[in-house]
Amino acid sequence: MTYQETLDWLFNQLPMYQLQGASAYKKDLTNVHILMDYLGHPEKKLQCIHVAGTNGKGSCSHMLASALQEAGYKVGLYTSPHLKDFRERIKINGVMIPEDFVCDFVNQHQSFFEANDMSFFEMSVGLAFDYFAKEKIDIAVIEVGMGGRLDATNIITPLVSVITNIGLDHTQFLGNTLAAIASEKAGIIKSNIPVVIGEFTTETQPVFLAKAKENKSNLYFASDLITTEYLSDLIGDYQVHNKKTVIQTLTVLNQHTAFQTNEAHWKTGLSQVVKNTGLQGRWQQLNELPKTICDTAHNTQGLTIVLNQIKKESFDQLHFVLGVVNDKDLDEVLPLFPKKAEYYFCKPNIPRGLEATILAQKAAQFGLNGKIYNSVSAAYAKAKQNAQPTDFIYVGGSTFVVAEIL
Repeated sequence: MTYQETLDWLFNQLPMYQLQGASAYKKDLTNVHILMDYLGHPEKKLQCIHVAGTNGKGSCSHMLASALQEAGYKVGLYTSPHLKDFRERIKINGVMIPEDFVCDFVNQHQSFFEANDMSFFEMSVGLAFDYFAKEKIDIAVIEVGMGGRLDATNIITPLVSVITNIGLDHTQFLGNTLAAIASEKAGIIKSNIPVVIGEFTTETQPVFLAKAKENKSNLYFASDLITTEYLSDLIGDYQVHNKKTVIQTLTVLNQHTAFQTNEAHWKTGLSQVVKNTGLQGRWQQLNELPKTICDTAHNTQGLTIVLNQIKKESFDQLHFVLGVVNDKDLDEVLPLFPKKAEYYFCKPNIPRGLEATILAQKAAQFGLNGKIYNSVSAAYAKAKQNAQPTDFIYVGGSTFVVAEIL
């Protein structure tokens, strides 16, 4: 198969949570254990950092990879979802996995995948681990897809486990309380493996303390860290917490492993995340006049921070290009948005995308008014046409909205 045919097969034949939602979610790790056994256990050949959390795990993963690259290590980075190209999920020192490797991997193992009903995410994890092992990387930063305990990545024994924070997201799978979600994410905590917690609440802290005690794991709360403010090319307000989490994790690596970094690596790594790793979509500026920002924040916790950051901007008129997926709790999310703004409602071009008409009708109940557009690109084009140089345009609501305009 060609690369495009390989992608079509990956995306269309088997369940994929990113596109389908609940029907793609598996409730145990049986399949991924079968897959790793079949592949010769590449995960056992890797030294890893495992990163979970509701928000910030992508930013933290890329920051960690960037700092480790600056220290001279060959760093594998596995993240999800991707924005434009599937290969964004699997990188070594910022370079995406070659198309040929993806094609060869799928072609070689396709019959096994079909016979065992492997999910898209399970196959992606298998591909990443196989690639990293064959390329003999020094260390891998592995981002959890969703949750932790039952995530396909949770077959690794990492050098350190990281949980950035806990918020109410994916509640249909992970539970509808912060404590329940924390328990799922704490499932990545392994016996005698140190764990870094980025942020905690009165509900989540006892969960982490109990799980760490049960596993005899040293526990570090990054929010307690008093540290120099490191500059980063990731400039969203929420990155303040992520930077603390990263510095605490690198400090723990220094204390407990052979992977050593210093403050110079931290400073350069944090200041060159985009250059070193290719990360996109985090308070990313698309235009100067009018100032145009896109961001992948999509749940209450993330959007609250982003919308507060918008309030600090100077502008005459605010324009929102807004689209969401169909399992989003709109009663939680929509009240966060300002009423004094022009809205351009659209549907991200995936099966999970919520119809723009439904979004507009629901938004109107919260005093958010605007027009409906038949695509993200059409909505964005109209916003750019309407906005004056002194206005502000924000594009977001979903990772998939951002992906379509990058």
